[in-house]
Amino acid sequence: MDSSTTTTTHGYHSNKDAYLKRLKRIEGQVRGISRMVDEDQYCIDILTQVAAVNKALHAVSLGLVEEHIGHCVVGAASEPDPELRAQNIDAKVKEATEAIGRLLR
Repeated sequence: MDSSTTTTTHGYHSNKDAYLKRLKRIEGQVRGISRMVDEDQYCIDILTQVAAVNKALHAVSLGLVEEHIGHCVVGAASEPDPELRAQNIDAKVKEATEAIGRLLR
C-alpha cells in the first residue's frame, strides 16, 4: 500500500486531466450545495444536488478502481519471479478489495 509520491506512474496517469476536470466540476457542485443551504433553498432540491455529487464521486471511484486493476494488478502479474508475482498480485488485489470495501461503507 505504497501511497508515497515517487516517480512511479500510476494507472490513472493517462487519464489524470480528465479526473482533475471531473473533480473540479464536483468541487463546484459542492460549493453550489453550500450556497443553496446558505440561501435556505428547498431541502429536496439540495438532496437532489447531493445525490448528483455522490453519483459523480462514485463514477470517479469506479474509474480509479478500474485503473488500479488494469494497471497495478496486471503489472504485478508481469513479475518474472513466480513467488514474487504471486505475492505482488495478492497485495494489489487486497488493496483493490479494501478500497472497494471503503467505497461500500
